[in-house]
Amino acid sequence: MKPFIHADFLLETETARRLYHEVAKPQPIIDYHCHLPPDQIAQGHRFRSLTEIWLDGDHYKWRAMRAHGIPEQYCTGNASDWEKFAAWARTVPATLRNPLYHWTHLELAFPFGISDRLLDPDTARGIFDACNQRLAEPTFTASGLLEQYRVKVVCTTDDPIDSLEHHLAHAKGARFTRLLPTWRPDGPLAVHDLDYYADYLGRLEAASNVKIGSYSELLDALDKRHAFFHQVGCRLSDRGLDIVPDVPCTPERARTLFEKARSKRALSAEEQDALRWRLLHDLAVLDHQRGWVMQLHIGALRNVNGRMRRTLGPNTGFDSIGDAPVAGPLARMLDALDSEDRLPRTVLYNLNPADNELFAALAGSFQDGSTATKVQYGSAWWFLDQLDGMEKQMNALSNLGLLSHFVGMLTDSRSFLSYSRHDYFRRLLCNMLGNDVRRGHLPDDHSLLAPLVKAVSYDNARGYFGFDV
Repeated sequence: MKPFIHADFLLETETARRLYHEVAKPQPIIDYHCHLPPDQIAQGHRFRSLTEIWLDGDHYKWRAMRAHGIPEQYCTGNASDWEKFAAWARTVPATLRNPLYHWTHLELAFPFGISDRLLDPDTARGIFDACNQRLAEPTFTASGLLEQYRVKVVCTTDDPIDSLEHHLAHAKGARFTRLLPTWRPDGPLAVHDLDYYADYLGRLEAASNVKIGSYSELLDALDKRHAFFHQVGCRLSDRGLDIVPDVPCTPERARTLFEKARSKRALSAEEQDALRWRLLHDLAVLDHQRGWVMQLHIGALRNVNGRMRRTLGPNTGFDSIGDAPVAGPLARMLDALDSEDRLPRTVLYNLNPADNELFAALAGSFQDGSTATKVQYGSAWWFLDQLDGMEKQMNALSNLGLLSHFVGMLTDSRSFLSYSRHDYFRRLLCNMLGNDVRRGHLPDDHSLLAPLVKAVSYDNARGYFGFDV
């Protein structure tokens, strides 16, 4: 019987199989947005077990385990590595039609070479032991895995006050993978928590060597850190926004509001949104000045379970899709930058699938011919980065924009095994095109289809982000 994961997995036509095997599969990977720890990459971290690399920090799996009735001690608690893995193995058969079932077996097939068995309670011990043996091999360190997956560039997510010492150390050696930072200014935007904000500004002062007593001095400090990130090779920024603030704020008002926040006088909700709006605007201007790409991840409703937030902290699997209005506020923010000719190249990501066509259409409204698809409709994100979500995102982009200029997939992950998502994406891309050919919606012309597949798999990201690989 053919293994579940095989060479032609998800490839339903001969056209799809040819496009994948001849064009998509050989391409290297550019992972332009992820949450991998840079210290583990720079230091060649070796994983103690399959549990560490596969389950620690993976809120996708924790959510499924909780839904299957697995107690928390086997997710984030103090159970042993084997006990946690055995609990995950009990969960896997229950994930049929959840993307975790595909991802799990793709990751076992590569890099571990296990495609003759499905993970379940009966096979768990053998798979656990076999994978742990592979993790002891020289090519299964954090950096070795990136090379196995042929990752040419990986962009981590980093705070403006970060020293970037691990990126600098990694750059000193001859490496297959370039390790670059991404500027993620959550701290400067956290005006809702004045105690945290005061502490953060103190750390920003230390990192920038700029005394921050006014809004202009805040911008000076951020500009210095922005320049430092640029020097280390950063070419992307990122913002995670639950909502897009819709209170345009003049520089004069921003000065007043910042002085109020700096003195720990509470800002009203309207004032918080106004100061955030101005900061988002001025941070985008920094990106534009240095030729960076700005990423906007919009629509997460975070930490909705207060009891578990207090017990386990953030980023533990208790977030949701939000439904706040986005079209008007986002359009007005982009327009304010564009009207000043300060809109950087921008990638827009939505978390609510109801917004797919909205984001694709909005991106098309800010193309200006300066570069191919200056404003990108970004890849399916978080709850949407699965078969159905990826296909819907590509269909919306194809209908309202140019799929041919799409910068393709990313991992957005904390796991070194999540590069199977790039393979998954490439298979889906080729399969969609193959089915279009079968239905007569596209010409059966390999010379026309192959360049599109190659571009979306690799070339577009390399060119759009300006990576020297």
